[in-house]
Amino acid sequence: MTDNKSEGVPSAGTSTSREASDAMEKISSGIYDLIGVKGKASDNRPGVMDCSDKDTETHFRIFHPWSFYPTSASDLEVAMERLKTELPKNGWKIVDYGPDTSKNKNITLTADNNEKKAGIKITQRSKNDPPKLSLDVVSGCYKIPDGQEIERF
Repeated sequence: MTDNKSEGVPSAGTSTSREASDAMEKISSGIYDLIGVKGKASDNRPGVMDCSDKDTETHFRIFHPWSFYPTSASDLEVAMERLKTELPKNGWKIVDYGPDTSKNKNITLTADNNEKKAGIKITQRSKNDPPKLSLDVVSGCYKIPDGQEIERF
């Protein structure tokens, strides 16, 4: 699910964009449950994007960016450590973990879930006010059912 050019984006099957969006929200909700500390999630909705190298009339991906704000700033690191431990127990394979190249050296975790045909990138933004986790969940490439049109949102 990550941008590994050698593997490409896996197929996620056939679905309408609305059904795929609902599935992505369930994936994000499951990740939220793994955080395990008190806090609040942003109320962002999933969106539709194109699959590279595929017909934009018949193929699409779903992306769902959202943020988690712990009640206590000290819980931010606890939340990230829990995700690092709990994601692999729940079908996710961590493919990258460590500081990013920004001046803040934010800790970033990237993981793929082959069963769910989804990937996630989580960035621990300790220096933000308020501190937060930024989560970007993205699906594999869906094909729209015959006779249907991709709903863009």
